[in-house]
Formats: sequence, C-alpha cells, structure tokens
Amino acid sequence: MALKNDLILRAARGEKVERTPVWLMRQAGRILPEYREVRAKMGDFKELVETPEFACEVTIQPVDILGVDAAIIFSDILVIPEAMGLPYEMIEAKGPRFEKTIKTAADVNLLKIATPDDLHYVIDAIKLTKRELKDRVPLIGFAGAPWTIFAYMVEGCGSKTFSKAKKFLYTQPLVAHQLLQKITDSTINYLRGQIAAGADMIQLFDSWAGILSPEYYNEFALKYISQICNAVTAVPLTVFAKDAHFARRKMGKLNCNTIGLDWTMDIAESREMIGHTKTLQGNMDPCLLYADFSTIKNETIKMLKAFGPDKHIANLGHGLYPDIEKDKVKCFVDTIKEFRF
Repeated sequence: MALKNDLILRAARGEKVERTPVWLMRQAGRILPEYREVRAKMGDFKELVETPEFACEVTIQPVDILGVDAAIIFSDILVIPEAMGLPYEMIEAKGPRFEKTIKTAADVNLLKIATPDDLHYVIDAIKLTKRELKDRVPLIGFAGAPWTIFAYMVEGCGSKTFSKAKKFLYTQPLVAHQLLQKITDSTINYLRGQIAAGADMIQLFDSWAGILSPEYYNEFALKYISQICNAVTAVPLTVFAKDAHFARRKMGKLNCNTIGLDWTMDIAESREMIGHTKTLQGNMDPCLLYADFSTIKNETIKMLKAFGPDKHIANLGHGLYPDIEKDKVKCFVDTIKEFRF
C-alpha cells in the first residue's frame, strides 16, 4: 500500500516536492504531556524502549499532535552496545552509564556482533508502529554512528571531552579499529533488520563527531560511516554528524541521500561544500523555539528561503529540549507546512 504522505522520501531522493517536509529530532519526548503520561507508567526509560506497545504509542504521538511528516521509532542509540554484550542503565536527569567499559583487546574480544534477533524489541516496535501508522507517513529507523557508540563504550557515560575514548584512539589504535569494526558490523545488521521490519528511511546519529580532529574523524569515524552507507542502500539514508564542520566536503561523497546540518553550519557554505547531489536536513537552532510566535515564524521562513525549494528536509539542528513549549513546536511545524515558494 502506498504512503499517503511520502514528501520526506521524495525530498531525500532529490525529487520535486510541493512543499518542504518537516520532522524533528526528539519529537517523541518530554515536550509532549502525552509522552510524559506514558513515561509515568514505566519503571524507567529503558523499560519504555524495550516495550514495543509503549514505544509504538510514543512514536506516533508527534504525528497526531504536531503534524510532522514522518515518525521516528522511539528507541536509543545505546541498544547496540547492550546487544553486543555491554549493558547500560539510563539514570534520570544524568544520562547513560555503563558499569563495565571497554579498556583492552580482551574486552573487545568478549563482545559479539549483534543481530536483529538481539534487538527484537526494536524490530517488534517497528512492525507494530508500521501497522498502527496505517501508511499515513513514513517511519524513520536509526542508529548511532560507530564513533559515538565507541565513545560511550569506552568512556562509560557522557562527557564534555571524552578524553578516555580519545586516549584509546591514540594509545590503542589497532584495538580501536577492531572495536569500531564490530560496532559497524552490528549496526549494519541492525539497520537491515529495521528496514526488513518496515522502516522507510534511516538516520545515523554521530553526536560526538565534533570532538575529533579532522584527521582522526576521517580515520576513526568517517570510514565506518562510509561502510554503513555502502551496505544499507534499500531505503534513503541520512547522516547527521554534529559539529563536524571540517568533514562536510568528505560527507558530500558518502553513498547516502541526505546530510543533516546542525545550527552552527552556514546553509550556503554547506551546500557549496557538500554539493548539489545531496539533500540537506536541518538546521534551526532548537533555542529559537523559546522565542515568541512571531519570531519563530519569521526565522523559520528565513531558514526555508536559505535552503530553497528543492533537496531540503526541514528539522532542527539538534534535538528538542525538554522544556520547550508544545505550542511553540507546533508553530515551527505549521509555518513550514504552510510555506510555499
């Protein structure tokens, strides 16, 4: 059955669209009272991720409430290390924590290459969500990019510097490559499983791209992203690497459809660097949504004009912040949906 709204897929493929499509990173989350109601029923965040019925419910909420042009499956990038044999916990108001971290080659050797069966709860959530969406909009699947996953597996938690993870690259480069390859192989399996379950589009999140030097990003991050892009080709794929200003030219050569821009990346400069064959996604500063409605509308229209009518998927330059008002988010979405070139 054909999708009733396939704007995002057409934009990703570079086709003409009647208007710019829009979705938001972290659209299924704490900005929605409806999400908070579901979350209150759960023991913890991971229980929500691992319960397909509830993951499906919160995935669809932004489609119904905000009117976005795609759903993105409710999950977490750290399901991959857990599936490989490195469990994590999500501590309220603090973020993820790994009790055990990767320190040596022996630790890497103990890890398995994950398969979709190891992540059956995400696969089941995708199947259920596809059924419940009734072909209204596409469903986006996702994973963390290998360097970002590596950073958490070595560091054990979030960090401003990820100095332990970077130390690993400098002191044990061969072991780092072994771990990155295991993560990459696991991620390819996982994303192929998501597509088989019904995901219409895929996004790779490289949240900690910006803490590496250009040379090290090329060596320890981009080559593994490239492997994933070359292996996962059945649906449009987006690469979003936060703060990776220095990598934009090389990212333009990746075998993917769309490059996500954060809000610090100039739109015209990014287009020149990435080239005209790729669709661009982004890139409004999430903090705009704290402004008054008039400012939100004016700045959103300015952004749309800067990208132009083709090869653009409207989004924020990073995820929504929990204390942004739902009505402000709706204003951003509605302005995009109403705008015509």
